[in-house]
Amino acid sequence: MPAESKQLIAAARELCAQVDRLRFKPPVTHVYNPLNYARAAHEAYLHRFGDGKRRVVFMGMNPGPFGMVQTGIPFGEVAAVRDWLKISAKVGVPEDFNPKRPVLGFDCPNSEVSGRRLWGLFKERFGAPEIFFKGHFIVNYCPLAFVEQRGANFTPNKLPAAEKNRLLKICDAHLRRVLEILEPEWLVGIGGWAMERGELAAEGSNVRVGQMLHPSPASPKANRGWARLATEELVALGVWKQE
Repeated sequence: MPAESKQLIAAARELCAQVDRLRFKPPVTHVYNPLNYARAAHEAYLHRFGDGKRRVVFMGMNPGPFGMVQTGIPFGEVAAVRDWLKISAKVGVPEDFNPKRPVLGFDCPNSEVSGRRLWGLFKERFGAPEIFFKGHFIVNYCPLAFVEQRGANFTPNKLPAAEKNRLLKICDAHLRRVLEILEPEWLVGIGGWAMERGELAAEGSNVRVGQMLHPSPASPKANRGWARLATEELVALGVWKQE
Protein backbone atom coordinates (compact mmCIF):
# COMPACT_ATOMS: atom_id res chain seq x y z
CA MET A 1 0.00 0.00 0.00
CA PRO A 2 1.44 3.44 -0.93
CA ALA A 3 2.60 5.67 1.89
CA GLU A 4 -0.13 8.28 1.45
CA SER A 5 -2.89 5.65 1.50
CA LYS A 6 -1.55 4.17 4.72
CA GLN A 7 -1.36 7.59 6.31
CA LEU A 8 -4.87 8.55 5.20
CA ILE A 9 -6.29 5.29 6.56
CA ALA A 10 -4.51 5.75 9.89
CA ALA A 11 -5.78 9.34 10.10
CA ALA A 12 -9.35 8.24 9.28
CA ARG A 13 -9.27 5.58 11.98
CA GLU A 14 -8.09 8.11 14.53
CA LEU A 15 -10.80 10.55 13.43
CA CYS A 16 -13.40 7.79 13.72
CA ALA A 17 -12.33 6.95 17.26
CA GLN A 18 -12.34 10.58 18.37
CA VAL A 19 -15.76 11.54 17.01
CA ASP A 20 -17.26 8.31 18.37
CA ARG A 21 -16.61 9.67 21.88
CA LEU A 22 -18.72 12.78 21.31
CA ARG A 23 -22.31 13.09 22.50
CA PHE A 24 -25.06 15.29 21.10
CA LYS A 25 -28.41 16.51 22.42
CA PRO A 26 -31.81 17.09 20.74
CA PRO A 27 -32.87 18.01 18.16
CA VAL A 28 -30.17 15.51 17.14
CA THR A 29 -31.40 12.08 18.22
CA HIS A 30 -29.21 9.79 16.07
CA VAL A 31 -25.61 10.12 14.92
CA TYR A 32 -24.26 8.05 12.01
CA ASN A 33 -20.53 7.47 11.66
CA PRO A 34 -19.85 5.79 8.29
CA LEU A 35 -16.12 5.67 9.09
CA ASN A 36 -17.20 2.96 11.51
CA TYR A 37 -20.01 0.90 9.97
CA ALA A 38 -18.88 1.51 6.35
CA ARG A 39 -15.15 1.28 7.08
CA ALA A 40 -14.48 -1.37 4.42
CA ALA A 41 -15.78 0.83 1.59
CA HIS A 42 -14.15 4.00 2.92
CA GLU A 43 -10.78 2.34 3.26
CA ALA A 44 -11.14 0.77 -0.18
CA TYR A 45 -11.52 4.34 -1.50
CA LEU A 46 -8.43 5.54 0.37
CA HIS A 47 -6.43 2.48 -0.64
CA ARG A 48 -7.35 2.65 -4.32
CA PHE A 49 -7.20 6.39 -4.88
CA GLY A 50 -5.23 7.86 -1.98
CA ASP A 51 -1.68 7.32 -3.22
CA GLY A 52 0.47 10.27 -4.29
CA LYS A 53 0.38 14.01 -3.72
CA ARG A 54 -2.50 16.06 -5.14
CA ARG A 55 -2.81 19.46 -6.69
CA VAL A 56 -6.46 19.91 -5.65
CA VAL A 57 -8.47 18.64 -2.68
CA PHE A 58 -12.23 19.17 -2.83
CA MET A 59 -14.00 19.22 0.53
CA GLY A 60 -17.67 18.83 1.41
CA MET A 61 -19.38 19.46 4.75
CA ASN A 62 -20.51 16.04 6.00
CA PRO A 63 -22.18 12.83 4.75
CA GLY A 64 -25.43 13.08 2.85
CA PRO A 65 -28.25 10.65 3.73
CA PHE A 66 -28.13 8.85 0.37
CA GLY A 67 -24.42 9.37 -0.25
CA MET A 68 -21.62 8.76 2.23
CA VAL A 69 -24.14 7.56 4.83
CA GLN A 70 -24.84 4.62 2.53
CA THR A 71 -21.46 3.98 0.87
CA GLY A 72 -18.82 5.39 3.22
CA ILE A 73 -17.37 7.55 0.43
CA PRO A 74 -17.60 11.37 0.20
CA PHE A 75 -20.55 12.38 -1.99
CA GLY A 76 -20.91 8.63 -2.45
CA GLU A 77 -23.93 8.32 -4.69
CA VAL A 78 -24.38 4.57 -5.10
CA ALA A 79 -24.27 4.33 -8.90
CA ALA A 80 -21.24 6.64 -9.18
CA VAL A 81 -19.30 4.69 -6.56
CA ARG A 82 -20.24 1.27 -7.90
CA ASP A 83 -20.06 1.95 -11.64
CA TRP A 84 -17.38 4.65 -12.00
CA LEU A 85 -15.12 4.21 -8.99
CA LYS A 86 -15.69 0.43 -9.14
CA ILE A 87 -15.98 0.19 -5.36
CA SER A 88 -18.46 -2.06 -3.63
CA ALA A 89 -18.24 -3.45 -0.11
CA LYS A 90 -20.37 -4.80 2.68
CA VAL A 91 -21.82 -1.97 4.74
CA GLY A 92 -23.08 -2.51 8.27
CA VAL A 93 -25.58 -0.38 10.16
CA PRO A 94 -25.10 2.17 12.93
CA GLU A 95 -25.58 0.76 16.42
CA ASP A 96 -28.44 3.20 16.98
CA PHE A 97 -30.21 4.32 13.83
CA ASN A 98 -33.46 6.05 13.05
CA PRO A 99 -35.87 3.71 11.17
CA LYS A 100 -36.91 6.73 9.13
CA ARG A 101 -33.29 6.97 7.88
CA PRO A 102 -32.20 3.38 7.24
CA VAL A 103 -28.73 2.43 6.05
CA LEU A 104 -29.07 0.01 3.13
CA GLY A 105 -25.53 0.36 1.81
CA PHE A 106 -25.12 -0.32 -1.89
CA ASP A 107 -28.72 -1.58 -1.99
CA CYS A 108 -30.00 1.94 -1.30
CA PRO A 109 -32.53 2.76 -4.07
CA ASN A 110 -32.26 6.52 -3.62
CA SER A 111 -29.85 8.65 -5.59
CA GLU A 112 -27.84 11.36 -3.83
CA VAL A 113 -28.31 14.25 -6.26
CA SER A 114 -25.28 16.18 -4.97
CA GLY A 115 -23.05 13.16 -5.45
CA ARG A 116 -24.50 12.33 -8.85
CA ARG A 117 -23.80 15.86 -10.04
CA LEU A 118 -20.30 16.09 -8.55
CA TRP A 119 -18.97 12.73 -9.68
CA GLY A 120 -20.81 13.18 -12.98
CA LEU A 121 -18.87 16.38 -13.66
CA PHE A 122 -15.56 14.68 -12.94
CA LYS A 123 -16.48 11.71 -15.13
CA GLU A 124 -17.46 14.00 -18.00
CA ARG A 125 -14.26 16.06 -17.76
CA PHE A 126 -11.69 13.34 -17.01
CA GLY A 127 -13.24 10.13 -18.33
CA ALA A 128 -11.52 7.61 -16.08
CA PRO A 129 -11.27 7.93 -12.28
CA GLU A 130 -7.53 7.21 -12.44
CA ILE A 131 -7.05 10.37 -14.52
CA PHE A 132 -9.14 12.47 -12.14
CA PHE A 133 -7.35 11.20 -9.04
CA LYS A 134 -3.88 11.90 -10.44
CA GLY A 135 -4.40 15.51 -9.51
CA HIS A 136 -7.52 15.58 -7.31
CA PHE A 137 -9.03 14.09 -4.18
CA ILE A 138 -12.36 14.45 -2.36
CA VAL A 139 -12.91 14.51 1.40
CA ASN A 140 -15.63 15.53 3.81
CA TYR A 141 -14.76 17.91 6.63
CA CYS A 142 -16.96 16.17 9.20
CA PRO A 143 -17.48 12.40 9.05
CA LEU A 144 -20.72 12.36 11.03
CA ALA A 145 -24.31 12.59 9.82
CA PHE A 146 -26.88 13.97 12.26
CA VAL A 147 -30.53 12.93 12.19
CA GLU A 148 -33.54 14.37 13.99
CA GLN A 149 -36.32 12.25 15.49
CA ARG A 150 -38.59 12.83 12.50
CA GLY A 151 -35.81 11.64 10.18
CA ALA A 152 -34.67 15.04 8.93
CA ASN A 153 -31.01 15.73 8.22
CA PHE A 154 -29.34 18.14 10.67
CA THR A 155 -26.19 19.89 9.45
CA PRO A 156 -23.19 20.31 11.79
CA ASN A 157 -23.00 24.09 11.33
CA LYS A 158 -26.31 24.31 13.26
CA LEU A 159 -25.11 22.44 16.37
CA PRO A 160 -25.07 24.29 19.73
CA ALA A 161 -21.77 26.12 20.30
CA ALA A 162 -20.32 23.75 22.92
CA GLU A 163 -21.09 20.61 20.89
CA LYS A 164 -19.97 22.22 17.65
CA ASN A 165 -16.67 23.48 19.04
CA ARG A 166 -15.66 20.05 20.31
CA LEU A 167 -16.44 18.57 16.91
CA LEU A 168 -14.69 21.33 14.96
CA LYS A 169 -11.50 20.95 16.97
CA ILE A 170 -11.28 17.28 15.97
CA CYS A 171 -12.23 17.88 12.34
CA ASP A 172 -9.80 20.80 11.97
CA ALA A 173 -6.95 18.63 13.23
CA HIS A 174 -7.86 15.84 10.82
CA LEU A 175 -8.11 18.23 7.87
CA ARG A 176 -4.68 19.66 8.65
CA ARG A 177 -3.34 16.09 8.71
CA VAL A 178 -4.89 15.37 5.29
CA LEU A 179 -3.27 18.52 3.91
CA GLU A 180 0.09 17.44 5.34
CA ILE A 181 -0.24 14.05 3.67
CA LEU A 182 -1.45 15.18 0.24
CA GLU A 183 0.36 18.56 0.08
CA PRO A 184 -2.18 20.19 -2.27
CA GLU A 185 -1.83 23.54 -3.95
CA TRP A 186 -5.60 24.07 -3.67
CA LEU A 187 -8.28 23.26 -1.11
CA VAL A 188 -11.70 23.90 -2.64
CA GLY A 189 -14.67 24.07 -0.30
CA ILE A 190 -17.86 22.71 -1.83
CA GLY A 191 -20.13 25.36 -0.38
CA GLY A 192 -19.48 28.35 1.85
CA TRP A 193 -19.22 26.62 5.21
CA ALA A 194 -16.69 24.10 3.90
CA MET A 195 -14.60 26.96 2.52
CA GLU A 196 -14.67 28.75 5.89
CA ARG A 197 -13.44 25.64 7.69
CA GLY A 198 -10.81 25.16 5.02
CA GLU A 199 -9.50 28.70 5.43
CA LEU A 200 -9.06 28.19 9.17
CA ALA A 201 -7.36 24.82 8.81
CA ALA A 202 -5.03 26.02 6.06
CA GLU A 203 -4.03 29.21 7.85
CA GLY A 204 -0.26 29.62 7.91
CA SER A 205 0.29 27.06 5.14
CA ASN A 206 0.94 27.47 1.43
CA VAL A 207 -2.43 25.95 0.52
CA ARG A 208 -4.69 28.24 -1.48
CA VAL A 209 -8.37 28.05 -0.50
CA GLY A 210 -11.31 28.59 -2.82
CA GLN A 211 -15.02 27.85 -3.06
CA MET A 212 -17.31 26.24 -5.60
CA LEU A 213 -21.09 26.11 -5.73
CA HIS A 214 -22.56 23.20 -3.80
CA PRO A 215 -24.44 20.80 -6.10
CA SER A 216 -27.35 20.33 -3.70
CA PRO A 217 -30.82 20.60 -5.31
CA ALA A 218 -31.76 22.71 -2.27
CA SER A 219 -29.82 25.53 -3.94
CA PRO A 220 -31.90 27.20 -6.69
CA LYS A 221 -28.70 28.32 -8.44
CA ALA A 222 -27.39 24.74 -8.54
CA ASN A 223 -30.51 23.68 -10.42
CA ARG A 224 -29.68 26.00 -13.31
CA GLY A 225 -26.83 24.09 -14.92
CA TRP A 226 -24.65 23.26 -11.93
CA ALA A 227 -21.86 21.52 -13.89
CA ARG A 228 -21.38 24.55 -16.14
CA LEU A 229 -21.44 27.00 -13.24
CA ALA A 230 -19.03 24.92 -11.14
CA THR A 231 -16.63 24.57 -14.05
CA GLU A 232 -16.71 28.32 -14.65
CA GLU A 233 -15.93 28.94 -10.97
CA LEU A 234 -12.99 26.54 -10.99
CA VAL A 235 -11.60 28.07 -14.18
CA ALA A 236 -11.97 31.58 -12.74
CA LEU A 237 -10.08 30.53 -9.61
CA GLY A 238 -7.29 29.03 -11.68
CA VAL A 239 -7.93 25.52 -10.34
CA TRP A 240 -8.84 24.25 -13.82
CA LYS A 241 -7.94 25.48 -17.29
CA GLN A 242 -10.52 26.38 -19.89
CA GLU A 243 -11.03 23.49 -22.29
